[in-house]
Amino acid sequence: MKTITINDIKNVWLTDDAIHIETFGGKQAKEFFSDFPRLKFATPEQRKQYTLEHFGIRWKALDEDLSYEGFFRKKAAENPIAETFKNLYGINVSALARRAGLSQSVMASYICGIKKPSETRKKKIEKTLHEIGKELLAVRL
Repeated sequence: MKTITINDIKNVWLTDDAIHIETFGGKQAKEFFSDFPRLKFATPEQRKQYTLEHFGIRWKALDEDLSYEGFFRKKAAENPIAETFKNLYGINVSALARRAGLSQSVMASYICGIKKPSETRKKKIEKTLHEIGKELLAVRL
């Protein structure tokens, strides 16, 4: 399958519950805000503040990215990394990726299922999350 990029996207629009895309080839798809905690809890105004990037849609202020390809993937069972970040929506994924020595785009591709991390990478991400947890537990106010 050919990688979907901004050059393939004809139209992007929002409804009350989803973001929709249409390709120049006539394919249409949508992603529900409820499937992405940062978008689920965002205001309608915050949801409007997206940019179209080469491989996907970015909400910089919300630290959320959706790949164009992800719109057309079968919605299989959640992957462990996606499930983790769905439940930890307050974690800044970009900052965590940097801390784990990964690029934000690689981390986003793991979360949305475009790429599958190796066992070593999964352990590195898990270790980084545990380190953050320990630091949070050590906070005294």
